[in-house]
Amino acid sequence: MRFARQPNFTCSCRANTIRPPALWTPGTLTKKQIRKGRFTIAAKHHITIAEIYEAELVDIEKAIAHYEQAADYYKGEESNSSANKCLLKVAAYAAQLEQYQKAIEIYEQVGTNTMDNPLLKYSAKEYFFKAALCHFIVDELNAKLALEKYEEMFPAFTDSRECKLLKKLLEAHEEQNCEAYTEAVKEFDSISRLDQWLTTMLLRIKKSIQGEGDGDLK
Repeated sequence: MRFARQPNFTCSCRANTIRPPALWTPGTLTKKQIRKGRFTIAAKHHITIAEIYEAELVDIEKAIAHYEQAADYYKGEESNSSANKCLLKVAAYAAQLEQYQKAIEIYEQVGTNTMDNPLLKYSAKEYFFKAALCHFIVDELNAKLALEKYEEMFPAFTDSRECKLLKKLLEAHEEQNCEAYTEAVKEFDSISRLDQWLTTMLLRIKKSIQGEGDGDLK
């Protein structure tokens, strides 16, 4: 009789472990921490969940939602640096999902918040650069207007390699000159190595040049 009951016992165990502990434990703790007013700890739990959705479950939409929630909690504690890190994750994924307006708003927000900080202003040019690329994918004129705005807001941006690259890309795109576009990207890449995100965005822009169909930056 003991052996006859074993299959039921096995099924019960499996039913109890269908939901991965890594997903429900942080969420449960988060609610408790919020009630206690410990928003920083709650934010860290949301980041843990977001990372699981990124790496293991590959559900970027849900990862975005948890990074946004973490950013909100960090803002509540005035941990702006930590909030910005979460928001930049959201912006990067939003752009990949072609949610360009959302990405632009975040990059501009973080860039504006950091450009007057002596320790962080060097990073502001990167955020304005990424915002301009998102504009560029949507519309060339949008990118030109955005570039002018960023130069006016943050004069140091004008002398950056990122700003100079944008101007070359805009000129090449206006002339529908694929070779000039590729050469400008290669020149930039020889000094500042392009990461996967930048490569993806630059390829999307390049594909809008008439006659360009190879999908390569080389």
